[in-house]
Amino acid sequence: MKTVLSKIITPVYTSTWYSDLLLAIPRVVGCYFLMVNFGGSKFPTPDWFVEDVSKFGGIFALFPTFFAWAAVLAETFGGALLVLGLGTRLAGSMVACTMLVAIFFQKWGGEVWGMLPAMGFLWISLYAIVMGSGRFGLDHFISQKFK
Repeated sequence: MKTVLSKIITPVYTSTWYSDLLLAIPRVVGCYFLMVNFGGSKFPTPDWFVEDVSKFGGIFALFPTFFAWAAVLAETFGGALLVLGLGTRLAGSMVACTMLVAIFFQKWGGEVWGMLPAMGFLWISLYAIVMGSGRFGLDHFISQKFK
């Protein structure tokens, strides 16, 4: 169990600290805006958002309140975890799933301009899934305890 957790938490490091710092900036800044402006503005889940989720059809129509809350929590707390670099890969996975749903079920068919925020958060979360937090996140300090 300890080795599995260690593999999930241990980030990928670049060769220099300033490269890790440069790569941390989009994660910290972008996910701060995800947490405050996108997730935080829908917390607690408003009725209009539950209705919007139910219009996606399929399983979303069966459990719209659950999926609306899941999206709000992923944006708010997943964004906060990504800012802190804590549980980066798990938080990135939650945000990536949420952004894929937003792109394909909510924004698809509209203007590309409307999709850009969700696409930007998706790219940040994919990077976080692959690289972890780098040197500038709590995962770095936790992974040092496993060594």
